[in-house]
Amino acid sequence: MTDLDLGREAYPIPGPQNTNLADILERVLDKGIVIAGDIKIDLLDIELLTIRLRLFVASVDTAKKAGIDWWETDPALSSRAARDSLLDENRELRERLEALESKTEETSDKLMSRENRTT
Repeated sequence: MTDLDLGREAYPIPGPQNTNLADILERVLDKGIVIAGDIKIDLLDIELLTIRLRLFVASVDTAKKAGIDWWETDPALSSRAARDSLLDENRELRERLEALESKTEETSDKLMSRENRTT
């Protein structure tokens, strides 16, 4: 063996690090990743259709830090949002009912007043 051969064994050359899918996924979810793209369909230099795609992949915490929390207010995705939506609808219907009842009472009072004047 030569001195040159001993040197290689003493100082191994670092190779690429092995990372598994879990490590990559953890990194992506921790930092977030944005994928953006546009699809345009033109015919004779006339734009017929444009589709813009934006994909943000992140953990819930990372998304909230970025100001994205639409799933919390979507009734289809959140039971709390669905409950709040039903409460809002219920409140609105009660207000409309009260308005109709007050109009009905006013109309009834006017009719009673007219009948009393004619008799």
